[in-house]
Amino acid sequence: MKILVLGGGGREHAIVKALARSVREPELFCAPGNPGIAAEASCLPDLDPTDTEAVVAVAREEGIDLVVIGPEAPLVAGVVDGLAAAGIRAFGPTEAAARLEGSKAFAKEAMAEAGVPTAGYRVVSAAEEARTELDGRSFPVVLKADGLAAGKGVLICFDREQADRAIELLFEEKRFGDTEVLIEDFLDGEELSLLAICDGERAIPLAPARDFKRIGDGDTGPNTGGMGSFSPVPGVGDETVQELSEKVHRPIVELMAARGTPFHGILYAGLMMTSDGPRVLEYNTRFGDPETQAVLPRLESDLVELFLEACEPGGLRDREVEFSDDWAVTVVLASAGYPESSSSGDVISGLEEAATGAEVVHAGTAAVDGEIVTAGGRVLNLTGLGPDVATARRRAYDAASVVEFDGKQMRNDIALAAVEEES
Repeated sequence: MKILVLGGGGREHAIVKALARSVREPELFCAPGNPGIAAEASCLPDLDPTDTEAVVAVAREEGIDLVVIGPEAPLVAGVVDGLAAAGIRAFGPTEAAARLEGSKAFAKEAMAEAGVPTAGYRVVSAAEEARTELDGRSFPVVLKADGLAAGKGVLICFDREQADRAIELLFEEKRFGDTEVLIEDFLDGEELSLLAICDGERAIPLAPARDFKRIGDGDTGPNTGGMGSFSPVPGVGDETVQELSEKVHRPIVELMAARGTPFHGILYAGLMMTSDGPRVLEYNTRFGDPETQAVLPRLESDLVELFLEACEPGGLRDREVEFSDDWAVTVVLASAGYPESSSSGDVISGLEEAATGAEVVHAGTAAVDGEIVTAGGRVLNLTGLGPDVATARRRAYDAASVVEFDGKQMRNDIALAAVEEES
């Protein structure tokens, strides 16, 4: 079996690693890939994952049996639709179903129709409209770019000055393009990431995870794509996972099916566990990053089989997804300047030593003159596994400590609260 994975970040490297463990022993391709992925798959660096015609052509040329879409941009661009029209099986939602991530306003409307709990909101399309909406409001409030923003389009504003600056970034500087903006009520509590694999008719939840979005310790500084994660999550056992999935996954999957746009692939619910119960912060229509790096190493079910079954309407019927009892803690190493900018070309050392005690996943790296160098904001993910969260955390940070490059950034508190809670 031949499988093509679209994408070239840490999430895709983690997916490739999990696919490689399948009893089917698939031949793996990845576009564009990265130096870490190149050790486990044939990389196609010149293939643009959002170019539907090019993806279809390569899939035909290589005799690909399954295309797995990692990032959101190809999904929103309709790559799955193009592959389906060409008779090529693809794991991921169609363009219509991917609007759950491509437009936060669309997702809010779907949640309202499906009865999924979420924060109150208002959609505004101009700076003055946003300022008027904020007049008289209490703070904090949340401003969100409606479209794709690589995980950085959510701005939490604790006072009017911060809100006015956010309006400038979103409307006047167009930091995330020409987009509408959602002004949302602020929700307080602990965040939880719950992903489910969907076959168009049902949703089967995966292991829960918690990620860390802000750049600094103690959740300080600006939002990022994610600076670390861990799985499982204390207090969120199998029964709770099933209950949550019934509230946040099943109604949306049923709604999309009723609309004639059935959802196949991964439905990611970013939740806030408030004192009034769970509330959906957002939906993503693909594996989360870096949650995938903590969830998939614990997966004991065959990922190739899961993907193939999810492509078929009702194909996951009676399927149970199994995870090990191990804990996984993922620490992200970011380059200088991230998230406002990123540094490229800085030589990375210590990768072989790090791999002796943890799983090393490449995200923003490149190979130049025989060296592995930085090539993006989030550079590497180090995932430690262990029988308890303290052991997994220690292994992740031991690995992170031996990797060096100029300007290296990392948080020092990933899973620390979980260690304290467990002890």
